[in-house]
Amino acid sequence: MCRSPGGKLKNRLSVLTAIFALFAAGGCSASAEIRLPRILSDHAVLQRGAPIHVWGWSSPEAHLTARFHQQTVQARADTLGKWSLYLAPEEAGGPFTLTLSGDGTDRMIGDLLVGDVWFASGQSNMEMPLNGFPPAAVVKNAAAEIAAASNSRLRLLLVEHKSSDYPLNDITTSWTECTPDTAATFSAAAYFFGREIAAKENVPIGLIDSTWGGTPADSWVSLDTLGTHPELLPALASRARFADSQVDLDLTVATEKREDEAAKAQGKPAPQHPWHPSETSWSPTALYNGMIAPFTPMTIKGFLWYQGETNSAHDRAPVYDTLFAGLIGDWRIHFQQGNLPFLYVQISSFYSPGEDWGLVREQQRRVLSVANTAMAVSLDVGLADNVHPPDKQTVGARLALAARGMVYGESVRYTGPLYRRATSELLSNGTTAMRVWFDHAEGLNSHGQPTGDFELAGEDHHFLPAESRIDGNTIVVSSNSLPHPRFVRYGWNSVVTHSLYNSAGLPASTFSSEPSPIH
Repeated sequence: MCRSPGGKLKNRLSVLTAIFALFAAGGCSASAEIRLPRILSDHAVLQRGAPIHVWGWSSPEAHLTARFHQQTVQARADTLGKWSLYLAPEEAGGPFTLTLSGDGTDRMIGDLLVGDVWFASGQSNMEMPLNGFPPAAVVKNAAAEIAAASNSRLRLLLVEHKSSDYPLNDITTSWTECTPDTAATFSAAAYFFGREIAAKENVPIGLIDSTWGGTPADSWVSLDTLGTHPELLPALASRARFADSQVDLDLTVATEKREDEAAKAQGKPAPQHPWHPSETSWSPTALYNGMIAPFTPMTIKGFLWYQGETNSAHDRAPVYDTLFAGLIGDWRIHFQQGNLPFLYVQISSFYSPGEDWGLVREQQRRVLSVANTAMAVSLDVGLADNVHPPDKQTVGARLALAARGMVYGESVRYTGPLYRRATSELLSNGTTAMRVWFDHAEGLNSHGQPTGDFELAGEDHHFLPAESRIDGNTIVVSSNSLPHPRFVRYGWNSVVTHSLYNSAGLPASTFSSEPSPIH
């Protein structure tokens, strides 16, 4: 029962007044509330092998007790009602129940598994769900994949699109079991990754899909990083120029709508219009605030990332390596769990002559210098006429290979040939060739097809197509038109038609031997 904090009450009215006042102030056990973020809901996966962070809100200064598996941990809320506690590391298993008690109130979440939690983010190629973006983009064998998607080892958390001017502390969605219905709308690349890791490692896997198509990397970086790293200013400058170009966006969209309606009225196909950004999703830091910040208190295994297409414009591509490396460091700082594994997909082939896809791919390759990162190359699964390749199974499998080798310590080869250096050598005809040396190139081959997509340049950095041939685990590149080459590059066009592989069947990455390629 709730009692008045004052002295003897004179009449019944004053008693009721005191009671109502205490209820309104949250001072009674009957009005106490224990609230968990939706990130910690029924069906969630909690990270194994590391302290498990549990946090939430309650009555100010409430004393709380958490019970999980065989653990009992206590905490006390601060004056705002915020509380936080850590459970000792647990081995994979479940299902378990987490119960929180305090001030006469209990809060319970159930069907919890302990396993590995992977956080997937990026733009539309990571967002693309198993049921695709019909009719233009579909996932290979989508119907069969969805029908077979019931998986007791997988749990899914699909995050709603949300931008914000300041970091949020919660989301609007909750964890679900993996069923055909829930998997159909979930990231295909992340799903295929998680399915393979769950099977290979024999542990529950929690997948978080926090993605938004058509978004640039700087929308996913916190203001802490954008505001304190001068080397990122060029990225913001390019955003300013882009923003200026969108001044008449509302008028443009209205005009396009009228054109669509006119075509429909005449029974004609809708005309093609250029892509336009979402007004809110393009704001710098907005997606970090709305879709990353709420998760930073959570204990996780690592990150999956597939993005870069929107940063391929001529003024944005040259600084993508700095921006991307800054994003990786930014997330690691805010999650406060050391150098969490960061696995990412190099953007694929797609006909986009007005942009620098080759340069973005090269910038992504160079970010491998950041500790505890791995890259899945996807050049060979791209389509010239569709920015959303249907073969997300291969993408997920290559990400899973990277996790198995780099994170889980399996003895598997997970990297295709990666450029190491280029040396010059004189040919019998008096011209100079360049020999390209690779790491991870054992069994270098081109699947029986001619090699190609190599270019040479002199000191002027003007590249010309060149001849190429495999010589052991190296490539020899030459051109009669350029007898004294200085630089060599591969896979620089937006569409790459010739792939190189190692004996593990993994493709080579785009590369340039230039110290700082800018075009």
